[in-house]
Amino acid sequence: MLRPEKTWETERPLARPAVSADADVLFEQYASDAVVAKFMTWRPHRSIDETVEFLRRCERAWSEGTAFPWCLWLKGTGGLAGLLEIRVCGSSVDLGYALVRHRWRQGLMTEALRPIVRWALDQSQIYRIWATCDIENLASARVLERVGMEREGVLRRWIVHPNMGEVPRDSLCYSIVKSA
Repeated sequence: MLRPEKTWETERPLARPAVSADADVLFEQYASDAVVAKFMTWRPHRSIDETVEFLRRCERAWSEGTAFPWCLWLKGTGGLAGLLEIRVCGSSVDLGYALVRHRWRQGLMTEALRPIVRWALDQSQIYRIWATCDIENLASARVLERVGMEREGVLRRWIVHPNMGEVPRDSLCYSIVKSA
């Protein structure tokens, strides 16, 4: 089974597996923030219990190898920067991420995604790394472009973002693939 490193770092963020012990800070700075959740597939958490359950899912995913969610922490201050998750499925890796709102527009997610994309491309059995973002989430689209992904097109009525409405919304699809 293909498994990335549990912990890794770049110049600013340190990534380590998301664990339930982080529930307080995640709830306060991330999971309960309606602005952060706007383009996500989940609603803002109304209680710390929701955040604890989410983080228990993250722990199970790591132990089962079904997904690899990391919390991103700033090395200088130890403050939470966001979350990043990859899922390996056959010959592809898909990824998702979100930043704490006061960390937006600092290049942190671009910095954190680069080694993950590089790791995935270095795996002999992986040929595609991909992600989607809501058609209105232009900041996320720019992040994907900055890590070398190309826009493939629009996935019409792709996914429900419950904070935007109850019907599936169009999403932009980005990928980077190994050359033949």
